[in-house]
Amino acid sequence: METIYGNLKGLKASEIKQLKRLYHQGQPRDRATTPEFAQRLAAISTDINQSVSVYINRRGQVIRVGVGNPRDTQIPPLELPRYGAKRLSGIRCITTSLKSEPPKQPSLTAMVLQRLDLLVTLTLTGSGFQRRGGGATGYVESAYLAHLTPETDPNREEGLHWTVSPPLSLDALTQQDFLNLVEGLEEEFEREYVAQQVDSSHQRVVVVGLMTADISPQQFQDGLAEVTRLVDTAGGEVLEVVKQRRSRPHPQTVIGAGKVEEIAIAVQTLGASVVAFDQDLTPAQARNLEQKIGVRVIDRTELILDIFAQRARTRAGKLQVELAQLEYLLPRLVGKGEAMSRLGGGIGTRGPGETKLETERRRIQKRVSRLQQEVNQLQSHRSRMRQQRQKQEVPTVAVVGYTNAGKSTLLNNLTNSDIYAEDQLFATLDPTTRRLNVPHNGDSQTILLTDTVGFIKELPPSLIDAFRATLEEVSEADAMLHVVDLSHQAWESQIQAVSNILSDLPLVPPESLLVFNKIDQVDSDTLAEAKKNYPDSVFISAQKRLGLETLREKIGMMISHC
Repeated sequence: METIYGNLKGLKASEIKQLKRLYHQGQPRDRATTPEFAQRLAAISTDINQSVSVYINRRGQVIRVGVGNPRDTQIPPLELPRYGAKRLSGIRCITTSLKSEPPKQPSLTAMVLQRLDLLVTLTLTGSGFQRRGGGATGYVESAYLAHLTPETDPNREEGLHWTVSPPLSLDALTQQDFLNLVEGLEEEFEREYVAQQVDSSHQRVVVVGLMTADISPQQFQDGLAEVTRLVDTAGGEVLEVVKQRRSRPHPQTVIGAGKVEEIAIAVQTLGASVVAFDQDLTPAQARNLEQKIGVRVIDRTELILDIFAQRARTRAGKLQVELAQLEYLLPRLVGKGEAMSRLGGGIGTRGPGETKLETERRRIQKRVSRLQQEVNQLQSHRSRMRQQRQKQEVPTVAVVGYTNAGKSTLLNNLTNSDIYAEDQLFATLDPTTRRLNVPHNGDSQTILLTDTVGFIKELPPSLIDAFRATLEEVSEADAMLHVVDLSHQAWESQIQAVSNILSDLPLVPPESLLVFNKIDQVDSDTLAEAKKNYPDSVFISAQKRLGLETLREKIGMMISHC
C-alpha cells in the first residue's frame, strides 16, 4: 500500500503522486542508493520545500515514504521486520535536509530507536539543475553517512551511539560498499550480544521509577529498591535504573516523551527484553509504552503476579494465582478489529458478529467464574478444618509480616520444621501449619502456628481477592505474630503497610505481638530506637536462634488472654 507518512498538509495531489512513485524505484542491494534516485528524491524535496525520508530494505525495496525528517517519519518499533540487540533492523533511511549541515540529534536518535542499517542525509543546493561550463550540478550538494557503532569501537565518542562521516560527494557515497559495512557492524554487535549472554542467563530488565509530588525522596528510593529486588526474585537482571521527577504521571505514558525515548535507546543498546515500572500502569499506558519502546512493558502488579506464579506449588496456590492473573489480564486484552470478527449466518445475525476480542473476553470470564467457584470451595474446606481445630480447643496463632521478614525461618526454628525458606521475596505462598509447645500457667500448652503469604506495600487487589481463602487463616486465628525485618531500612513503613492490609480484612485476631527479627544485622542505634518506640515487642534473630525462648513465653502469655 503506497501510503505517504508525515506532514502532508499543503501538498498538491501531483506532489503526493510524485512521492508515491518512489515506492516503485528499486535500489541496489550492495549500495546505499544510486545517483539517479538521490537526485530524484532531492528534486521532490526541493519542489515541496520539505525534508523527505525514504526507508529501503536490504532487498532494495522502498517500504516507507514520509514527508519530514527521520524523527517525524520513523517506523514504530513493533512494526520493524527485524529487531534485537545483536543485529540491525535491515532497513536504511535516505533523507533530505534543506540546510547544508550534518544530521541533528533527533534524526540520529530515530536511527538508534529503529536500529537502522544506515542513515544517509542529502543536503540540497536549494535549486535545480544548472549549467556551469557545460556541466550539470544537480540538486544534491553533499551527503552525510551515519550508522550505529558497537561499544567496543575505539572511534566511538563517549555518550554517543553513532558515527557520522564528514561531508561526502554524491559519487563517493554511491560507490561505497554498503552491504560489506552493514555485515561488519552486525558481526560486531553479535559478538557483544553473545558476550552479554555468557555473562548472564537472566532476563535483562530496565527498571523505571517515577517520583511524584505526593511521595518523599526516601519513599521513592525504597520503592525503587523494592522493585529492583522483585525483578531479581522473578529471575531478571537489572541492567539500568531510569528515574524521573514529575508533579504527576503523564496520562498516556506515565513519564515524559523525552524519557520514553531515553528508555527506548537504553533498551536497544543494552539488549533489554523487558521494562519494569515501579508503579501500576493502566492498560492504555502499558500499550502506548510498548508501541514506543518496542519491548514488553510490565508494572509492579504484573511483576508480583509473575513471582507468585513461580512460587505456587500446591493446587490451591496455583488456582489462586491463575485467578489473580486472569482478573489482571481481562481489561488488558487488545482487539484486532472487525477483520477478525465472526460473521453471523441468519436473519438478525448478519454484520460484524462477535469479534475475536469478545470471544477471548468471554472465554476468560468463564474461566474466572469457574476459578472463583473453586476458591469458594477451598474457602469452605479451610473453614471446616478450622472448625475441627476449634472443637479440639487448640489455639491458633497466625504469623504475618512483610515479605522476606523471616516468617518461614522463624517457624522452622520454633517447630523444627523444614519449610522452604530463602532470602527472597515471596519465597513461600501456601499457608503451613505446625504444632508448637509453649509455657502456659506453669504447664505446657500445644498451639498451632500458621505461616501465611508475605505482604507487600500496596498488595494488588486481585491478589487479595484471590488469596482470601488463605488470608482467612489470619482472620480466624486466636492471636497473631507480626514479624518485622528490623535490618531493612524501611522497617517502619513496612509495619504500616502490613497494618493497612490487615485493616482491610473482615476480622483481625484480638491479641497480637510485634516480633522484630534479624537483630544480629542491625546497629545499636536502630535497636535502641525500636525498643523505645515498641517496648512491648520481642526482639529475636530467627536464623541465629536468639530470643526464641522469650518469644515462646510471650506467646504463652498472649494465649492465656484468648
